[in-house]
Amino acid sequence: MKKWLYFIAPAIMLVIFTFFYFAHAEEVALKEIAREERIETERAAEAERKAKIETEARIDAEKRADERAAKAAQKEADRTAKWDTESAEIKSATAEHKAEADKHAAKVAALEIELDSLRQATAKANQQELAYAKRVEKGRIAKRNAEMEIQRKTEMMIRTAEQSAVAKMPPPPVPDRRR
Repeated sequence: MKKWLYFIAPAIMLVIFTFFYFAHAEEVALKEIAREERIETERAAEAERKAKIETEARIDAEKRADERAAKAAQKEADRTAKWDTESAEIKSATAEHKAEADKHAAKVAALEIELDSLRQATAKANQQELAYAKRVEKGRIAKRNAEMEIQRKTEMMIRTAEQSAVAKMPPPPVPDRRR
């Protein structure tokens, strides 16, 4: 078989292919241009949509940031107001308690002075009671000594009287035997 037939069939097919290729190449080029324009418009629309979304997001973020700042400022104002009211309450309570403490301190001082005077009066009363008890005891001792002295003198007088002749009984009369 002849070898040139191997080149003719592909060459004929190449010519047919190039004819159809170039016939549709313009059409494909126009479609490609249209597709690129369509992609470009889609990109522009997408970019515009993204820009719009970004703008809305930025506005929303700023709005939220402002709300958070307002809430934080409100919380700080509330905390400061609460702090101030509690401080005022503490100061007034401290002043009241200090005045009450001063009043009680003065009362304690007066009571301590009174307690000291009562202790001195008690000590003086105890000393007087002790002096009276000493005097009573001395009186009892003197009374006992006086009673003992009286008893001793009485016994001495009794002994003296017993020993004296006047105190002796005369001898009984002697009975008369005469009778």
